[in-house]
Amino acid sequence: EVQLVESGGGLVQAGGSLRLSCAAPGFTFDDHPIGWFRQAPGKEREGVSVISASDGRTWYADSVKGRFTISSDNAKNTVHLQMNSLKPEDTAVYYCAAALSWGAGVIFSEPDLEALYNNWGQGTQVTVSS
Repeated sequence: EVQLVESGGGLVQAGGSLRLSCAAPGFTFDDHPIGWFRQAPGKEREGVSVISASDGRTWYADSVKGRFTISSDNAKNTVHLQMNSLKPEDTAVYYCAAALSWGAGVIFSEPDLEALYNNWGQGTQVTVSS
């Protein structure tokens, strides 16, 4: 099991930006796809973005395309989610998750399938005010 720690959440006005980070000391992200998910109050958790550091593949939910950018810093074992042009509907708890049992080929066939991710962080709150 790998400990994933999210940070960077907070309160921001609509149109603003936040950068989330997912760190895993001692764990090599390069070998495993990492995903960002979010859960808003009263809603199911949904996939936001996924990255495979080993081959550079990324996936984004339609709702965040063009506004969010996922990246990995393999030297620091950290994955970032840069969120720009934030909207009130982006308000949620954001989680990062690692797919430890599946390679990128499987993950990117269904990148937002939660069952493929078997290691989750504790989440970080993002609140966007209108």
